Amino acid sequence: MRRGRALGRTAVTAAVALGIGLSAVPAQAQAQQHRERPPAPGIENCTATACHFDLPPGTYDVRVTLGGDLASSTAIGGETRRALLPETAAAAGERVVRSFTVNVRTPEGEPLGTEGTPGLDLTVGGTAPALAGIRVTPARHARQILLVGDSTVCDQPGDPYSGWGQRLPQYLRKGLSVANYADSGESTVSYLGNPLLWDTVRPLIRRGDLVLIQLAHNDKTTDGATYRAGLETLVAGVRERGGEPVLVTPVVRRWFNADGTLNNNTALLVNGLGVDHPAVIRSVAADRDVPLIDLTARTKALVESLGVEGSKALYLSNEKRDNTHTSVHGATVYADLVREELLNLGLVPRGKVRVG
Repeated sequence: MRRGRALGRTAVTAAVALGIGLSAVPAQAQAQQHRERPPAPGIENCTATACHFDLPPGTYDVRVTLGGDLASSTAIGGETRRALLPETAAAAGERVVRSFTVNVRTPEGEPLGTEGTPGLDLTVGGTAPALAGIRVTPARHARQILLVGDSTVCDQPGDPYSGWGQRLPQYLRKGLSVANYADSGESTVSYLGNPLLWDTVRPLIRRGDLVLIQLAHNDKTTDGATYRAGLETLVAGVRERGGEPVLVTPVVRRWFNADGTLNNNTALLVNGLGVDHPAVIRSVAADRDVPLIDLTARTKALVESLGVEGSKALYLSNEKRDNTHTSVHGATVYADLVREELLNLGLVPRGKVRVG
């Protein structure tokens, strides 16, 4: 009887030992895999004013820790002069954590522009910048806002120019990214006709993505039927991919009448053929049941309220005698109008948007 018990104890001990031995292999493998997995890129990739991460094209979540021993105020930009995080204050000794999602691609700015530098480039700015930590990881479930537009929307490569699409990302939180495929000089006709533009953007649209479409400034010789057909083609193409199109009327040009109102033709984008671009956009939006951001109406009201002198700061009136293209300040103000309309229309959750 004792011998049987001893044999039983021996068998149990052996089984346990064998079980430990069998389970030890995957545990060791997991530990080895953990050791071999590269850590998320961090602060070692940064200087006091910039960070560079050798990453392939894609969408990435960025988590920054801001603050230092002294009071600080830090803003984060990236790629081709995109505003990614608005200036954020931290008291002396305080640490503030913020997160955002960024689109990395080649070319990194305008689709027909220069390629830019590979990977993700960030800039650390603000009135008293202090970056204490940073972590970059692939975004798993990010929703895209793709932008189709012209020079008033695009990622402008150099000062003093800026497009509203370039300033929009700073108003969005982690999980919502902006992929700005606006390009200078494009009309509805040229955007649809160039394979590096619409034929490139359309396959990138995923189910649930928003596609904001603002094309009008360069449709100076486009007749009404062709202009309308182009908008309808863009809308249909977005929907075929499972995305949600959003039509955006163009920002006004700063051309005043003697009475302080904006000129009905040049300022409000009625072309030489008599095509009222904002009116056509509104009509297509109504007929095709497409959400509409009436940026013409919003910018007209703002520019007229500021008046001839006050509205100059929104445009490059003083710097370039340019009353079409916006300054960084103007692009930021207009991006904020777009942010408001995205919320008003229920196109993005409030929790994904920075209020201020």
